[in-house]
Amino acid sequence: MSNSKIFLNNAKEKSSDLKHRLKINFNISQYDKSVEKGKHQFSNIELARKKAKNRKWLAIENLDQYLEAFEANFIGRGGKVIWAEDADQAIEEILHIAKVNKVSSVVKSKSMATEEIELNHHLEKNGIEAVETDLGEYIVQLAGEKPYHIVTPAMHKSKEDVQVLFNEKLGTSPDLNPTELTAEACKRLRSKYRQAEIGITGANFIIADTGSIAITENEGNGRLSMAFPKIHIAIVGIDKIIPSIKDLEFYWPLLSTFGTGQKLTVYNNIISGPGNDTDGPEEMYVILLDNGRTDLLAQTDQRQSMYCIRCGACLNACPVYKNIGGHSYETTYTGPIGSVITPHLKGLKEYGHLSHASSLCGKCSSVCPVNIDIHQMLLYNRRDAANEGGKGIIDKMTWFAWKKAMLNRKTMNTGSAGIKNLMLSMFFSSAWGDKKELPKIASSFNKQWQEKFGS
Repeated sequence: MSNSKIFLNNAKEKSSDLKHRLKINFNISQYDKSVEKGKHQFSNIELARKKAKNRKWLAIENLDQYLEAFEANFIGRGGKVIWAEDADQAIEEILHIAKVNKVSSVVKSKSMATEEIELNHHLEKNGIEAVETDLGEYIVQLAGEKPYHIVTPAMHKSKEDVQVLFNEKLGTSPDLNPTELTAEACKRLRSKYRQAEIGITGANFIIADTGSIAITENEGNGRLSMAFPKIHIAIVGIDKIIPSIKDLEFYWPLLSTFGTGQKLTVYNNIISGPGNDTDGPEEMYVILLDNGRTDLLAQTDQRQSMYCIRCGACLNACPVYKNIGGHSYETTYTGPIGSVITPHLKGLKEYGHLSHASSLCGKCSSVCPVNIDIHQMLLYNRRDAANEGGKGIIDKMTWFAWKKAMLNRKTMNTGSAGIKNLMLSMFFSSAWGDKKELPKIASSFNKQWQEKFGS
């Protein structure tokens, strides 16, 4: 079955699941309230967004120079940099480090880059225990699922769902409240930090002028994942680069406000190497991951999507995402921004259908903290898919007939409304879906005029 067909089947199932939609819409409504409050910290939020976009423009347009500056500065502070052209290279390097150091267990802080390369699967396949330490990631790992959302991995699960899951997987009481569930997870994870030989994180930003990575989080699991193990590996997409540490003064508040509605997240970390502290890693690696990003960089029209700071705001705003949910996409990056970048990271032919999973209402663009024209990027993807022959013969014939009809009044009036409705039911009912009634075509205005006035 094609990826497009799988997506349509998933979307059909989830959009008909009223319980699922109720959970998501409730959680997103709470997010919307928090974001509106969080925006009040800015005296001029539009100026902050413009400045953030301009700085990302500078970083992406000079990507090679800033990445090389980061590498030189980070190595100068005792760190090690690994360039990974694709997921296979990243996995190979991580497994090599693990083998040399005889690693049996790893703790991981929340990271979409590690999800992108399916790191947990490869570690477990090689006999290495990989434990997610972010509460949301821990929940979906226990459930054997992928993250549902860029920022909130377990958004699709209610308190009752987590009670049942912990009872089944951990043997806890089935009536624990959220505070008790969180405490239970913390208790079980504490020993994992002490046992792990490697701590793996992502990074929200790569800072060129100081040779540092910046990580922002709310739970403290990232700090523990970096502090206890003797080796710290950060896996970061090359698009996360920013020119200067000074840029964090607006990126951190924008990320927290648009991501969770906070003025600033609880823990904000700048890491510049292994250091000489009593606690902390003896070795630190940063793996700079390409994995299709330079292909996206080569797309002049869609390059702007590399400005994304992964706040998740466009997902929460999207009417499609709110109805079909994150798992329907079967991709790491979901929602509007995922629909823009995934076809370039994984192939336009296999994932071009995602660019059609949009109403083009434009709300995704209006809520983006760095002013990415997301809905315009989706149109560019559609254009490119069509130019690459993405439309089949039936599509081409349908649009050819539609164009002919729309350009000629006599052709438009050919056939009665009954015949046109019959044609709709024969050829479009499947695409329209079985949960909605096909619209009825009325007689044309001039046909009704003729019937009423005879001319």
